[in-house]
Amino acid sequence: MLRVRWLGRVDYQEARDLQQRLFESSQDDHLLLMEHQHVFTGGPNTDLSNLLIDPSTVGATYESTNRGGDITYHGPGQVTGYPVLSLPGRRGGGLAETRDYVHQVEQVLIDALNDLGLENCGRMTRYPGVWVAPTSKRPRKVAAIGVRLSRGRTMHGFALNATTDLSWFDHIVPCGIKELSVTNLRNEGIHASMREVVEKISARAIETWGNEGSDIAVTAFPQRTKKVDTFQPPDSGTTTQRGEVKVLLRDRKPTKGRQRRLDATGLSEGLSITERKPEWMKTRVELNDGYRRVRSTLRNLELTTVCEEAGCPNIYECWGEGTATFMINGSRCTRACGFCLVDTQQPEPLDKEEPHRVAEAIVKMGLSHVVITAVARDDLEDGGAGGFVETLKAIRAKTPHTTIETLIPDFAGKTSPLEAVLAAQPDVVNHNLETVARLQRAVRTNSSYARSLTLLARAHGHGSITKSGIMTGLGETDDELVSALGDLSAVGVSIVTIGQYLRPTSKHLPVQRWVDPKTFEVLAGHARELGIQHVEAGPLTRSSHKAARGLQSITTTV
Repeated sequence: MLRVRWLGRVDYQEARDLQQRLFESSQDDHLLLMEHQHVFTGGPNTDLSNLLIDPSTVGATYESTNRGGDITYHGPGQVTGYPVLSLPGRRGGGLAETRDYVHQVEQVLIDALNDLGLENCGRMTRYPGVWVAPTSKRPRKVAAIGVRLSRGRTMHGFALNATTDLSWFDHIVPCGIKELSVTNLRNEGIHASMREVVEKISARAIETWGNEGSDIAVTAFPQRTKKVDTFQPPDSGTTTQRGEVKVLLRDRKPTKGRQRRLDATGLSEGLSITERKPEWMKTRVELNDGYRRVRSTLRNLELTTVCEEAGCPNIYECWGEGTATFMINGSRCTRACGFCLVDTQQPEPLDKEEPHRVAEAIVKMGLSHVVITAVARDDLEDGGAGGFVETLKAIRAKTPHTTIETLIPDFAGKTSPLEAVLAAQPDVVNHNLETVARLQRAVRTNSSYARSLTLLARAHGHGSITKSGIMTGLGETDDELVSALGDLSAVGVSIVTIGQYLRPTSKHLPVQRWVDPKTFEVLAGHARELGIQHVEAGPLTRSSHKAARGLQSITTTV
């Protein structure tokens, strides 16, 4: 199976780590297509004298890679492709095999460019890549290629200049070739959109590498004329930001940019919030003794649970059984995801005693397994990772035999906060993918499909048991859900939850469909076939529901 993914704008380091995980897994083949922020990259044999400036002076970075080739540039307007393939019948990575594979990649691009109307392109004997007018006196490189091939498995790939600002190549000697120039499709008279370029490359890649089947999933394509969405906090009248991460405060009303994304994906309209739910979505309100005891414990210790804050339909069942999912770092989130009920007012200062009160509650409740989650805290340098670390320490100090699952945010893609949490050794690392690739930008405005997969890949690479969750009923298709499950399996996720989205209020995204229980059974079957070890799937399933059972099933089969 060849899984083709357009992932939009992705940080280079995230793309590298995601590739590495897929490279190490031989389950499926992948073609990751994306753009990067401004970055110069070079392989082990790169001549650094070909980097003519300090990248930081122009708002770029330099990254060393383990691919072939010399220095090149990646940035907006460029389709960067990473084929991660198992080449049939090839076990090594010698020069002849590498040359044959590079020839394959070149042909995919040449054919795609021909399909776009650029006919005068091809190879040059001396230099890999794709060239415009290769036999003329003025050949111009339109696509660079640099790959790694080891034991028949590939990574890295190509960079095709669609609308790339060519002035960035003035800062380097591209691919170490001083005498020849670089071009882009626009300069060659091809005014194709990014979507059209990706579609042509995908089609030719599937034709070449998809003999055993394929699927395609895409995130939103860039709209070059739109402005960056901003949110104005009512108190200050200014946009609150830390670096490139917008901190969304209070207002869930879509900006113009987000509204366009909602309209484009068909999420603006759906089932009325007053529409009667099907029988399988109804839960019983049962104020049992266990529920009252848990509520009393939480109130006395002034603790917050996601059970209450997110309006979980299983609260009476779980609290009745003496379990709860603790939410740390306050109760106010810096993001305003369209599906979530958690408060989005200005975050309050961290409570340093909160970790100890959580540990005390766990002792009083006699929990053998606990889930710790948190609001997103983009206002903090570490994204709130310190709260997880301190809570893990406090729990282990008071009740060392309690197993701990951490349901973490993406930490804006930063590696150090994630590494801090992983170093504290939670028993399960959970991060929700939430929805399929096509709907990510509309549903999770400040998150990304690639970033979530990368976080899970990094956690798996650390040796952690990883878990993720997906909602249904947001406008996705069953096939898209299966594709997402395939991606979760590919990055090493062991436990998956699948549940029905419920609209918290009329200000949130509408439900597009009610998914019946039989469909959940089918989806769970697909997940297991894809190699996911434990699946909880059902209309009322939530990320923390039956969490102990998931861990037990993994540890008893290891």
